Amino acid sequence: MAHKPVRKAVFPVAGLGTRFLPATKAMPKEMLTVVDRPLIQHVVDEARDAGIEHFIFVTGRNKGVIEDHFDRQAELENTLKRRGKREQLELLEKLLPGPGQTSFTRQQEPMGLGHAVWCVRDLVGDEPFALILPDVLIKSSGKNCLKQMIDVYDEKGGNIIAVEEVPMEDTYQYGVVSIEDGTNNVWPITGMVEKPESGEAPSNLIITGRYIIQPEIFSILKGQEKGAGGEVQITDALRTLMSDQKFHALQFSGRSYDCGSKQGFLTANVAYGLSDPSISEDLRASLLKLLND
Repeated sequence: MAHKPVRKAVFPVAGLGTRFLPATKAMPKEMLTVVDRPLIQHVVDEARDAGIEHFIFVTGRNKGVIEDHFDRQAELENTLKRRGKREQLELLEKLLPGPGQTSFTRQQEPMGLGHAVWCVRDLVGDEPFALILPDVLIKSSGKNCLKQMIDVYDEKGGNIIAVEEVPMEDTYQYGVVSIEDGTNNVWPITGMVEKPESGEAPSNLIITGRYIIQPEIFSILKGQEKGAGGEVQITDALRTLMSDQKFHALQFSGRSYDCGSKQGFLTANVAYGLSDPSISEDLRASLLKLLND
């Protein structure tokens, strides 16, 4: 049975970025750069390379620069043309979504990830969609994480959640799934719990900021009560959806970086820098010198 294709991706970018103050006082945290491009560009690139056609952003106040980033900058482009900067001009052209491929909607109040997803109901419509958290970068050597998920979705249908292993003693910090037996790092999900008490996690597989979700989630979110932290939690709505639809966990191939934390953000910069052939050799030498000083 053929499944409706995953054509749209949702990026919740309305958060305040308080863990990065004062850097995020006037600049969205999603515009903080990992090497030479902002976080939001990295995850949009992942979505585009996975075949996504429509990029939907849930924004808030002081996030207009994100919209500007995915628009043309005529003065910059003209200056690059005059100066013969063909390589930089071609790079900007390559990264720019086409006309009508981006949509922006306001969340207006910080009411949680579930509420942010509900805000895109009319933009997504009656289609499955990818939900990508820009705080989490996932670096893969082959197919990127979302492409791996779409391949599983094309085979299994339903809802797909990206997971990775952590030590059991760290599970209290994350959303955790419970699973049945599966194959090839893909398992049916039987339950989800958000930040379980120490020693009570059903597995050591944590939810890692990538989802493929069916549109029936919107009718659930419409009446979803506030949960942990006084916010509308996507995990609560997914648990309800699980009673009617199948869910699978994919342990993706790659490494994640939690760029919502200072340590994860800095580690991501080092990892992506070391994989950039234009700077990797000099960066490695600089890091070794710092470590040996």
